[in-house]
Amino acid sequence: MIFLSALQSILSIIMLILIGFYLTKKGWFDKSASQLFSKLVTTISLPALMIYTFSTSFTKEILMDSAVGFVIPFISMMICFLISMILSYFFVEKSKRGMFQTMFTVSNTIFIGIPVNIALFGEASVPYALLYFAANTLFFWTIGVMKISSDGGEMKKDIFSIKTIKSILSPPFIGLFAGIILVMLEITLPSFIMDTSRYLGNLTTPLSLLFIGMTFHFIDLTKLTFSIDQMLLFLGRFLIAPLVVYILSMFFPMPPLMLKVFIIQSAMPIMAQVAIVARAYDGDYEYATVMVTFTTLVSAFIIPLYMVLLSRIS
Repeated sequence: MIFLSALQSILSIIMLILIGFYLTKKGWFDKSASQLFSKLVTTISLPALMIYTFSTSFTKEILMDSAVGFVIPFISMMICFLISMILSYFFVEKSKRGMFQTMFTVSNTIFIGIPVNIALFGEASVPYALLYFAANTLFFWTIGVMKISSDGGEMKKDIFSIKTIKSILSPPFIGLFAGIILVMLEITLPSFIMDTSRYLGNLTTPLSLLFIGMTFHFIDLTKLTFSIDQMLLFLGRFLIAPLVVYILSMFFPMPPLMLKVFIIQSAMPIMAQVAIVARAYDGDYEYATVMVTFTTLVSAFIIPLYMVLLSRIS
């Protein structure tokens, strides 16, 4: 029963991608629509989701008590990021290194990760899942976005440029920071603002996945080959990242449930927003779209394996 619930969480994501692909094929969406969806997610729906999620899922006490739980995912991501930098230097072409490093490091913790964790471990897993999500989001909307926008060498000319600052202070990062501040200062927003944030935030998942399907339609799959950098991304997402979390647990003891949730979150497919940000920064968003889609498909087979392995942790 748990197996089927976890599998259905992933299949629903795949269905949304397929709907986006089909509607684009039927002529409902074009490339300008994909750009519009990209802007809606990054500037409106995702910041609203950050504010609503943190305001409703955390209290000041819970957030402060969970500080260590925030540090561990961030350390694991930094280790994965360093590994990705080394690998990309040898195996990835220069124009894709920032994209590769980001995809290697960040995972789909909110759209797939949280539903899967609830299916596997129940509602008690949500606070731990959100801690990993917070670290994942902080990394992506700072270092990740900066690396994606730097593909092509623009950032190397002036790393402290206005463009760099803008890429770090992106709307989703500001939304994340605002959510944390609201919790720490124990500020309760009026119900109409919270409802608005919830409605807008709920748009994030369908818009992001429809965007992936739309973009996938425009890709000429006959030009794609399964390269070594793609294979390394699969290893990074589904083997190296969860292994790093498990090794860290030997040095930073944590409750069994927290460890299980962190391992599942680290083993999720590539974060869907990578393709959207790549599109916004004129990066190779087709490459990102293919890898987001393929890792999502493969996760339907990988996650049940982790379910068996994690059943041994008590």
